[in-house]
Amino acid sequence: MHLYRSHNCGELTSGNVDSIVKLSGWVDRKRDHGGLLFIDLRDHFGIIQIVVDNDNKFFKLCEDTRLESVITVTGKVVKRSEDLINKKLSTGEIEVSLEDYIVESPSDILPMPVSGEHDLGEEVRLRNRFLDLRRPAMQDNMILRSKVISSIRNKMTAAGFHEFQTPILTASSPEGARDFLVPSRLNPGKFYALPQAPQQFKQLIMASGFDRYFQIAPCFRDEDARADRSPGEFYQLDMEMAFATQEDVFSAIEPLLTSVFSEFSDWSITSNPFPKITYKDAMLKYGTDKPDLRNPLEICDVTDAFLHEGVTFKAFKEQIIKGAVVRGIAAYNVADKPRSFFDKLNSWAQGEGQPGLGYILLSDGEAKGPIGKFLSKEAIDIIKNKANAKDGDAIFFICNKVKEAENFAGKSRMKIAEDMDIIEKNVFKFCWTVDFPMYELDENTNSIVFSHNPFSMPQGGMEALENKDPLDILAWQYDIICNGIELSSGAIRNHRPDIMEKAFSIAGYTSQELQSRFGALYNAFKYGAPPHGGIAPGIDRIVMLLANEPNIREVIMFPMNQQAQDLLMDAPSQINENQLKELSLKLNKINKLEE
Repeated sequence: MHLYRSHNCGELTSGNVDSIVKLSGWVDRKRDHGGLLFIDLRDHFGIIQIVVDNDNKFFKLCEDTRLESVITVTGKVVKRSEDLINKKLSTGEIEVSLEDYIVESPSDILPMPVSGEHDLGEEVRLRNRFLDLRRPAMQDNMILRSKVISSIRNKMTAAGFHEFQTPILTASSPEGARDFLVPSRLNPGKFYALPQAPQQFKQLIMASGFDRYFQIAPCFRDEDARADRSPGEFYQLDMEMAFATQEDVFSAIEPLLTSVFSEFSDWSITSNPFPKITYKDAMLKYGTDKPDLRNPLEICDVTDAFLHEGVTFKAFKEQIIKGAVVRGIAAYNVADKPRSFFDKLNSWAQGEGQPGLGYILLSDGEAKGPIGKFLSKEAIDIIKNKANAKDGDAIFFICNKVKEAENFAGKSRMKIAEDMDIIEKNVFKFCWTVDFPMYELDENTNSIVFSHNPFSMPQGGMEALENKDPLDILAWQYDIICNGIELSSGAIRNHRPDIMEKAFSIAGYTSQELQSRFGALYNAFKYGAPPHGGIAPGIDRIVMLLANEPNIREVIMFPMNQQAQDLLMDAPSQINENQLKELSLKLNKINKLEE
């Protein structure tokens, strides 16, 4: 018999009754029932109950063994009586009568419980991640992640893509976040950057003559944490295709996502092709470029209605004259809702820093509610028509500058739907956001900057760059969205040096800066580069959705906390003077203010 186990803890069945087995694992729970001691033995595969009689020579040792100690047991498989069967366990029809017992590794007093459900703080869990990962739910998440990655690899290879690895130590490149910098010992005063994404390298792979590339790529970004974003590092399915249009990229990634989500979930999934929503329409109808299509509510522009001659609502009119807009959100069939439904939404809006959430309730062709008395019949008709509303419906209003109105209307849309309980459940709703602006105005500097990926091809090419207002130029850029979460951005790339130079000059880059910062890519394109494009869905976000977890850190083996700290390994940490000297570095003193 094997030194540690003849079986794992999850594979024994009633077919093993009367067999002598050897099992190893962790002590999950113990229950002392007077003359009998029950031990739940857990390994990666499941749980089996061990029974110890009080006359067993190992009884005292078993009693003294702490939870989470690693033990090896030998015993006889016996069938449980009918009234003692545990239907919650796959091994619930049997148990093992103890004959031999070895403590392989005793546990100290636990800093956190492993067995059962407990409301543990994130700091405790991350500091003791090796214990946290023993919990079945976390084990399931990590196995799911492994299987998803394996499935993606197989599917990408079957689709004609080849996996290549790109450098981790590279040069700084603008990807929308701050770089993590690594000092060079052999080149004093110079720094590598950890890649925010393999952006330039995958374009260089296309310029090198390869047709289809992919990689499960580690990416490093010094950015703030949020529920769907892990600070520090994350993984993405990085892919690129030569001689590809936007539709070619969509046709490559849609079946992959559909297949993966179907393989690992029984929820319904948007069928191919996924709906496409322009950036402009997304911001108007959903208040975000990441629309959650599980929510049936849409936003409409009703600014004109409040400028109507018969409208006396000065609070909105005065703002509109100063450049504000009014967004409306129709909530259907809410006539039976109590007044508290509306009052709670108003209080929520005030908690969000807004003056409130004004509304009208349509009834008998009239508008009731706090704003209704200020509206003319003509204005009400305009609003009803734009909101596609009828008697029994309510329309909520947000008035502010365009960006602020879009943002809060998007939040309000989701809040209203949540309170109405109309967000569709057990579905994955995919869509594309397309036609992003190439540039935007930086309000702080009043300068033109790239709004998205600087390596994107402008729609209209050189002609658009030379003849159109930069703020009117659209890019061949697209985002893939699922349930309101952005899985990835992508683009058809700018593969021509002349167009690249012009595009960057509009954003304030000189030819020398372009050459200095992106010299490898710029020079490679001088020698014939194919039209190409790609996308890079986030692995962590895919797994988070499939695991139905609200926080991305639940599907990452060793994540950082919200302050970008690895509590388990105590990173980032200080380094000693000798290390600094080797790197030709000297630190400025950081004075900590005493409270």
